[in-house]
Amino acid sequence: MHHDLRQAVRRVLPAVRSDLEALVRIPSISADAGSLDAVRRSAEITALLFRNTGSPQVDILDDIEGGRPAVLVRYAAPPGQPTALLYAHHDVQPAGDPTKWSSPPFQPTEREGRLYGRGTADDKAGIAAHLAALRAHSGRPPIGVTVLVEGEEEIGSPNLGTFLTRHRDTLDADVVVLADADNLTSGTPCLTTGLRGIASCTVELRALERGVHSGIYGGAAPDALTALCRLLATLHDEQGNVTVEGLATATALAGGPSEAGFRAEAGLLDGVHLLGSGSIAQRLWSRPAATVLAIDATPVDAASNTLAPMARAKVGLRLAPGDDAVAARQALARHLRHHTPWGLHVTVTEGEAGQPFAVDARGPAFDAARRAYGRAYGSDVVDIGSGASIPFIAAFAHAYPDAAILIASAGADGDSRTHSVNESLHLADFEHACLAEALLLAELRQ
Repeated sequence: MHHDLRQAVRRVLPAVRSDLEALVRIPSISADAGSLDAVRRSAEITALLFRNTGSPQVDILDDIEGGRPAVLVRYAAPPGQPTALLYAHHDVQPAGDPTKWSSPPFQPTEREGRLYGRGTADDKAGIAAHLAALRAHSGRPPIGVTVLVEGEEEIGSPNLGTFLTRHRDTLDADVVVLADADNLTSGTPCLTTGLRGIASCTVELRALERGVHSGIYGGAAPDALTALCRLLATLHDEQGNVTVEGLATATALAGGPSEAGFRAEAGLLDGVHLLGSGSIAQRLWSRPAATVLAIDATPVDAASNTLAPMARAKVGLRLAPGDDAVAARQALARHLRHHTPWGLHVTVTEGEAGQPFAVDARGPAFDAARRAYGRAYGSDVVDIGSGASIPFIAAFAHAYPDAAILIASAGADGDSRTHSVNESLHLADFEHACLAEALLLAELRQ
């Protein structure tokens, strides 16, 4: 069986690669209102690919006002067999400055064993891996399979609760396979057993009714931008540990990236210190992080000698497994209000809240996954955490507490640069992931 599936995956891989490249060419940026047609086209192409794979039921779900279209694919379970839900998302992050890419962001380009382009790793490779696994089984998987390809993961899945409520019975599964994580290093298969949650707030400070002359009034009247800088500096101590009270920490998994490897992957400049204390794994996988995501203030090119009357910033948190995203968001809001200096008027608007996730990766489904991924890669599976957040997972785990949730890579690794310029997919690991998923469907058969 294993040999036959390996040969089948190699046979379908060229067409799957071509389909992946076609998806990458579509700028399906869910955060951009001007890209809604592209997001729709991405969903339509995804649906067509699964129809051509032989699925008896493929639907585009766009029944939530203001939502982005998702694709739902179903293969009925043979009698007595379990059902696996295969998850991916077809929306992508904005490309950023195209001049900073080594090749156009929406033109897939192969270099040195990697496929470059926005969405190659996050997460159109996940769609392609699901296609490969189903095609390797000639469109007749040995167990029941439901495929869900979401269209708004990159904007925090704001309609997920409504979506799960409306389609609860359709999405019910024994095992969930999410191809939206990274391997720690290329060539080593990983199961992600913990994800940080996410929360954010926007804070606005007002000091003056209007901008005034910095010479005549400066030194006695505060400006909002200086006050904002002082406020944002209170988010960390001198080492860079987060100082927001009320946030949880968790027990970190053993291992994790080395400091040198992490510095190289993150692209830290020479001499730049790392934040926080403890191991890299502790800092990334089991502790909160606070980030100033954006600031609204007078741009440098338009600056004059004027005290800024107002300044605004968005602050994001990543939360340790075991924390509660809503409570953490409230803690951040309290911190921002309490630490506003000099009596400035402060308005805090609470933003997103996505729950963290942790799983006890034991049981028959995890055993099957370790066999499948181990055989596909020729290497033992390693359990890792992740600093990333996938709101779908915690919501799904809450809705379906008996389902085993497997979080794996479709070829993304530490060099994939997801959400950054020059995003790429490790093509050898992509092939391994396609085979692993095909083997997993067979291993789950009872």
